[in-house]
Amino acid sequence: MKLRRWYFFLLCVLCASEVNAFCLDREAFTFTNYDLSVRIEPEQQRLGVRGKITLRNDSATPQKIAVLQISSSLDWRSIRAGDKPLQFVSQSYTSDIDHTDALSEAIVTLPQAVAPKGTVDLEIAYEGVIVLDATRLTRIDTPEEAARRTDWDQISTNFTAVRGVGYVAWYPIATENANLADGNSMVELLGRWKARETGSSMSLQIAVTADESEPPELLVNATTCPVAHQVQHQFVADCTYRSLGSVVPTIVIADYEAIDRADITVHFLRGHDSSATNYADSAEKVIPLVSDWFGTPRAKAQTADLADQHAPPFESGPLLLTPLTSIDPKLAGLMAAHQLTHGAFSSPRPWINEGLAHFAQALYLEHQSGRQAAIDYMALHRSGFSAVDKNKDKENQPTGSKPEDETGQSLLNTSLVNTSDEELYRSKAMCVWWMLRDMIGDQPLKKALAAYHPEQDKEPSYMPRLIQAQTQKNLEWFFDDWVYRDRGLPDFKVASAFTRNLLSEGYMVTITVANSGAAGAEVPLTVKYAGGEVTKRLVVRGKSNGVIRVEVSKAPEEVVVNDSSVPESDTTNNVFKIEGEAAK
Repeated sequence: MKLRRWYFFLLCVLCASEVNAFCLDREAFTFTNYDLSVRIEPEQQRLGVRGKITLRNDSATPQKIAVLQISSSLDWRSIRAGDKPLQFVSQSYTSDIDHTDALSEAIVTLPQAVAPKGTVDLEIAYEGVIVLDATRLTRIDTPEEAARRTDWDQISTNFTAVRGVGYVAWYPIATENANLADGNSMVELLGRWKARETGSSMSLQIAVTADESEPPELLVNATTCPVAHQVQHQFVADCTYRSLGSVVPTIVIADYEAIDRADITVHFLRGHDSSATNYADSAEKVIPLVSDWFGTPRAKAQTADLADQHAPPFESGPLLLTPLTSIDPKLAGLMAAHQLTHGAFSSPRPWINEGLAHFAQALYLEHQSGRQAAIDYMALHRSGFSAVDKNKDKENQPTGSKPEDETGQSLLNTSLVNTSDEELYRSKAMCVWWMLRDMIGDQPLKKALAAYHPEQDKEPSYMPRLIQAQTQKNLEWFFDDWVYRDRGLPDFKVASAFTRNLLSEGYMVTITVANSGAAGAEVPLTVKYAGGEVTKRLVVRGKSNGVIRVEVSKAPEEVVVNDSSVPESDTTNNVFKIEGEAAK
């Protein structure tokens, strides 16, 4: 009987543990501040961290349990509050948020429950090794060589580069599971994390052991990070991130040489000096364009070389890591435009921050080769977000099976102001900025950008209000369709074109344009005739028609709606042939 009772008791304990683990709210707390002392030992491939973190309870209920996660290659040493050690259980937690495919998770019992919006300070210590590990990629059948070239994070004597959340959890985080094999699981999780960390700060004191009299160079993509100074057998730097969110804290250590220009420094490996010079020269040629649109660079751009010429580039904040020897000279200016824009203009909102950096690339191509080159470049990006928008088009159809409020909430969740999908906040946002420029003109848009202050961007309507203030046009419908909600893409078609002779010479063409898509836009409309053409702009709201009259000097032959500057779901129906007497 006693034995049965003991088994019953053990079963209850196990069941309770499973329930607690299942109910654990890993994303209850937001990390509002990190104050960390980081020691890196390249010879041992080791990382040791001591410091303090501040957690804020952003859930709706008091929280007695906090979750802290670091890479599975690191071990927790202590967690304290007010100099008192806290009880915690350390366990492995599978997640592709780290390159090892797992996290070392500490489930911490706090001294007392933290009320909603309340905070708690914790003193932490952990250490371990960070070696090149591509487990999460090889697990999903990525070829070994390609996987190692993609997940190149490591600490070593030859080269150290450690990217943060999404690559290596070298500082504490708290997220649910992410699985690269599970659709958008990783994208959605990282999107939630970045949204939670917007406005959070980080201070790092980094100490790197080095026996050389001239230690390797230390690069950190922080808001401020003075040049490291040597103290005995280590060199030390104090770095500060004013705001996390879109910035992934990254540390790079290598034997770099540097080309230092006024607005950019290019750090290159031995033998890559000519490639570095070419990139620096290309960047300098782009600076006037970037400054004209986005202002004088506030942070100096830093470009650092990667030894493997097949490694994919990585950019976060003012730092770009890329193999310099593999950059096509024709594309160097395009890359520099994106990087320098981040140095001149920053925003906590991805659709603004990344959308404008991509918009700058389109501006650069227009400056180099004309408007059509920019439009062709934007067209290359449309396939990435068109699939997402096709799904939205289906949701917008009145099937009668989905409640109106549920459909509306779906449109809000995938809108540019809320999306975590890179295809949307990079590529689609680029097209949105281009359309805004076409609608209100260069100077009004430049003035709106100049008036933007990231610390004042507290609500989604902040940037739209700045833009609206620079024009007499009503743009509320545009922002509602393209920014606040995701109404998919328009689909324009010339429904009819009627021509009549004018009393004087020439013809008047009355054109009706139908938009079967849910999103409206101001679209260019071109009437072509023998030896010339006339282009006007017409606003056509979603699921509506627009009518315009265009006067031409000779008989019109065809009408073309959209020059591809406005993304739409179907471009095969954009040309309307005018036949009969009017075309003669």
